[in-house]
Amino acid sequence: MAHAAELIAGDIGRYLYRHGTRPQRFIICGNAGDGKRTLIGRLLRGSALISDDPLAAVDADADADAAVILVDARHGVSTQTRRHSLLLALIGVRHVVLAVNKMDLVDHAQGSFEAIVADCRAFAARIGIAEVTPIPVSALHGDNIAEPMERMPWYRGPTLMTRLEKLRVGETRAETRAALGARQPPLRLPVQGVDRPRLEGRGCSGSIASGTVRPGERVRLLPSGREATVSRVVVAGGDRPQAVAGEAVTLEFEEAIDIAPGDLICDPRAPAEVADQFNATIVWMHEEPLLPGRRYLMKIGATSVLAQVTQIRHQINVDTLEHLAARHLDRSAIGECNLSLDRAVPFDAYRDNPDTGGFILIDRISNATVAAGMINFALRRAHNIHRQHVDVDKAARAGIKRQRPCVVWFTGLSGSGKSTVSNLVESRLHALGHHTYLLDGDNVRHGLNKDLGFTDADRVENIRRVVEVAKLMVDAGLIVMTAFISPFRAERRMARALLAEGEFIEVFMDTPLDVAEQRDPKGLYRKARRGELKNFTGIDSPYEAPEAADVRIDTAEMSAEQAADSIVQMLIERGVLDAPGA
Repeated sequence: MAHAAELIAGDIGRYLYRHGTRPQRFIICGNAGDGKRTLIGRLLRGSALISDDPLAAVDADADADAAVILVDARHGVSTQTRRHSLLLALIGVRHVVLAVNKMDLVDHAQGSFEAIVADCRAFAARIGIAEVTPIPVSALHGDNIAEPMERMPWYRGPTLMTRLEKLRVGETRAETRAALGARQPPLRLPVQGVDRPRLEGRGCSGSIASGTVRPGERVRLLPSGREATVSRVVVAGGDRPQAVAGEAVTLEFEEAIDIAPGDLICDPRAPAEVADQFNATIVWMHEEPLLPGRRYLMKIGATSVLAQVTQIRHQINVDTLEHLAARHLDRSAIGECNLSLDRAVPFDAYRDNPDTGGFILIDRISNATVAAGMINFALRRAHNIHRQHVDVDKAARAGIKRQRPCVVWFTGLSGSGKSTVSNLVESRLHALGHHTYLLDGDNVRHGLNKDLGFTDADRVENIRRVVEVAKLMVDAGLIVMTAFISPFRAERRMARALLAEGEFIEVFMDTPLDVAEQRDPKGLYRKARRGELKNFTGIDSPYEAPEAADVRIDTAEMSAEQAADSIVQMLIERGVLDAPGA
């Protein structure tokens, strides 16, 4: 027994292999205070396989064979219970154990238990969870965890430990796929590294997400679409006749091919899709809401790409499953969205292959993971729309104007002087014979953006549209001035990223709030202070000042004319304009 304990502590996988058992993976979820930690402790002690030492990590993911949903017997099925159930259904879990905990606090009443079971089963049937096994437990006292107890003689079912041990692991995900009408997934290998084992060849390494690969087989590389023949399959330093899902592998090819980290190796008979726009279900996890138009870093498989939500089609009411109209998603919300990427990536629908159909979104400023997503399908227009080549390009258009096109982006509080200074700059450039255009915030809202208000979501969309227009004007060879409050760093960063290096010049009109209020040329601050204007920047809506603007104008120390002159001089120094007399 001591030897077994040492083996368990040192290599649990080897121990389970010797005993003809594979490790089971399941999720335990519930509300705060429902007893999750107590239940886990009881399971660990009751299993006799893991000591009482603190658990280093609990990994709950889409590879789980089943899930344990914990419900407090006193409170019954809650909104959070339904949210957890819906998330489990979305990631493909179809076997659920309903552990009704704290039965001791309702005097072990059978009626309380059965009411919760009926509620949970009715909801599970609506979302496609195939099997719900209800078990009344008391994690505190150990009732029905590892051993049956006499305090609930009306219950004759299995204990929680017995039910988990009898899960038909290995079959659960196959059953789920069959229930969804999906075939078993073909070869998918996200490339994590590129090797050159021989001078005349090239290989790659990664972990097989699904399917198998053998020497002599043809494979397809995506997104390039090139095909190659596998010459060697190397696992743990040795040649193998076959590698299977879950194994880290190095492949060598007969042909010399271009391959890069982030590529996806597929079965050419059943390749993944490649697109830059798709529909997905998103679970939002950050305190800042999801706003359409804002750009995030998407990590899918072994690749990362810039992405933005172009439309929230609906939010799901987790209690009723109704589809609700939404302009943003708050924390813990689940919604169906359309996304657009900076470039096409290979993927499968999540229902066909979770490994290549799931993704996360990362905030580009804080580097925090803000969402998890499941791809539903590629948008048809992603396959039907292609860029049209034109002979006259940006360089040609700018060349005849003798200028280098760019965007001079004025940002600052209302009343900081953005419109005044940008107008003076354009007048000076026009006098010098340059081709310009000024996009002013108020003017744009009379036409292009007249349908937008001043909520955070509308402000993001306002700037997204302006950036796209400014980009077209830069492509026309113009020098563009934009005068917008543009309060969020994320949108200004998006504007910079959409333009070529050196084409975006951020000018921060640095004006203290009290000074801007004193100026108040349009009387807007007074209205905002009286509560007549909602979502007014600086009063009840935030302004995120630039952290490293290209130009900072201290409007308390510099007149509008001086500011305009300094910006024109800056454009000359940057090579946007030729120096006078040159």
